[in-house]
Amino acid sequence: MTIDCAEPKTLAEFYSKITGFEVQYAEDEYAGIGDGTTSIYFQRVPDRRAPSWPGPDKQFHLDFRVPDVDKAVEEYLALGATKPEFQAGHGWVTLADPEGHLFDVCPPREDG
Repeated sequence: MTIDCAEPKTLAEFYSKITGFEVQYAEDEYAGIGDGTTSIYFQRVPDRRAPSWPGPDKQFHLDFRVPDVDKAVEEYLALGATKPEFQAGHGWVTLADPEGHLFDVCPPREDG
């Protein structure tokens, strides 16, 4: 997966802290993180604008399952995420990364 952004190295560092993936590559135009199996890349697109939320221009969002949603939200906010006023559901929290890409912080799946 490659995510368009203005500052690839900055966004790679942010998501590295959230996922625990190592920064594998970091240049001004392109950066990447991964764990040997899964990779996320960040490509510089200088004129990229964050989508409005809520709104129809959202193109994708990532979901991160965590053991404690409230604790994770607090940690991600301290790393530079923001919390939009509008929250679409209950049990998870929608945040935006430092460039405005939306992502959800979700509880673990219930066994069933």
